[in-house]
Amino acid sequence: MRSFDFAPLYRATVGFDRVADLMDRVLSADVAQPSYPPYNIEKTAENAYRISIAVAGFTPDELSVEVKEGALTVSARKAPEEGERSFLHRGIATRAFERRFALADHVKVTGAAHEHGMLHIDLVREIPEAMKPRRIEIASAVSAPAAVIENKAETVN
Repeated sequence: MRSFDFAPLYRATVGFDRVADLMDRVLSADVAQPSYPPYNIEKTAENAYRISIAVAGFTPDELSVEVKEGALTVSARKAPEEGERSFLHRGIATRAFERRFALADHVKVTGAAHEHGMLHIDLVREIPEAMKPRRIEIASAVSAPAAVIENKAETVN
């Protein structure tokens, strides 16, 4: 049984409820992710990424790339073959598939290309200006001259 208490995480962070929810969702998912088709994720620049998926046997018309609600979905449906073919060995899988990738905040798909049996999907992380780190100047309080109160002490002889 997998049971984690995320209460300390909620106490120590502000605005990270989505992170805890995501961790909770990942830990509760017992369904194994399919391994077909194989893919690579590579970092091509500081804020640029590329997902390469092996899609041998599929034409660009049979592939679909869609971004919806923070998720990238790649799917393929092979068109029915015309005529009867007899295979002695069939090692190239052309079965239908759907592969999902969760995109981080501010990650956008910039393009997709199909070449040499590979589907390349380019992504870029564009952080809005309001989200970029900025330096906050610390103002020092201007100290006013302390008021001096004159108090003559009476001397008793």
